[in-house]
Amino acid sequence: MAAPIRMIRFSKKFNISQDLGHSLLPFHCINRSPCQQVSRRFFAKDVFKSVIAGKSLKQVAFASFALGLGVGGTTLFVGHNWNRLKVSADTKAAQEVKISKSIRVNSDDSGLKLTLYQFQTCPFCCKTRAFLDYYGFSYDVVEVNSVTKKQIKWSNYKKVPIVVVDDAGEGGPIQLNESSVIISLLESYLTNPSFKIDQLKSFYPCIESKEGRKTVYDFPNRYFIMFGEKEPKTTPDARKSERTWRFWADDHLVHMLSPNVYRTPSEALATFRYFSEVGEWEKNFSTLERLTVIYVGASVMYLIGKLLKRKYRLKDDVRESLYDSCNEWVAAVGKKRKFMGGENPDLSDLVVYGVLSSIEGCSAFQDALIHTKIGPWYYRTKTAVQTNQGAALRHNK
Repeated sequence: MAAPIRMIRFSKKFNISQDLGHSLLPFHCINRSPCQQVSRRFFAKDVFKSVIAGKSLKQVAFASFALGLGVGGTTLFVGHNWNRLKVSADTKAAQEVKISKSIRVNSDDSGLKLTLYQFQTCPFCCKTRAFLDYYGFSYDVVEVNSVTKKQIKWSNYKKVPIVVVDDAGEGGPIQLNESSVIISLLESYLTNPSFKIDQLKSFYPCIESKEGRKTVYDFPNRYFIMFGEKEPKTTPDARKSERTWRFWADDHLVHMLSPNVYRTPSEALATFRYFSEVGEWEKNFSTLERLTVIYVGASVMYLIGKLLKRKYRLKDDVRESLYDSCNEWVAAVGKKRKFMGGENPDLSDLVVYGVLSSIEGCSAFQDALIHTKIGPWYYRTKTAVQTNQGAALRHNK
């Protein structure tokens, strides 16, 4: 499967109309970032704006080189030979992995054969599932052992979620990495089905860098929707708000979870037992694997939860930080609309719901229901997701 990009060269056949669609695309999908925090991550917009402004290929190449320096913190070239982005690992091994369950929606007319590699209660996997379920995608699920990760040994990219799109073109299966990229890419596909999956993937390049021994992956365009020649039906302010809150979910809300669900040793153990139940670990893993993950995982995550509390400066009572985040979201949605997206959930509704759904069976979430007003919005969104309400909206994008 696809290794994250280390170096990609520019092709002399670079053609903006062929590869990016209508020249309006960058202004629709790569406009100004919604807040100063996000602007660093969206530095790629300047590359595409340079192309639109009529810069030479040499100038564009230089701008992309700057992108590698600015985002990755190391010397990287980002360019246009997108073949490197396709699945290149042992696809046969991926196809032989045991399917944990299959989700089938009769109304799915996307034409996509999707396989989701996940941890059932990982917040990033939960928000990916929330998107897939809301829009009524059919997909297979492979539950990954969080300790051994043997189910994704075929992949050079070792994080979840991973989505593999089979029968996506002549190049064979295509691997999609990172939850926000997966959501943005598939949303772009629903918005403009004339795009091919491999073409869309080329709009979300991966920047790989090293921070000590740690490999860091960054996807500068991950919050942007690609419209091509199609005129967006949403306003620039609505798209800006959606990106802002998607970023908030990834950059802030998700960090409230671990210190809360692993607050005490007993709470950490109860959390892992809940994970085992909803993830159907008895069915998917051996008894030894399951017990190892539960007891070792609970012990390790209790300690990590303490470290994360300090790193992200949560209050002494970590519940208060969780409540503050829930209240911030509820206040932003307001009293006059059902969802952040208005009458229907937008992507920010789906991802915030997805993140919170990962701890729904934990005492931390039950406490949040009691001490905040998150409940009405949460259960409205849950109903919309579980009943595939977005499927009816596919053709109105």
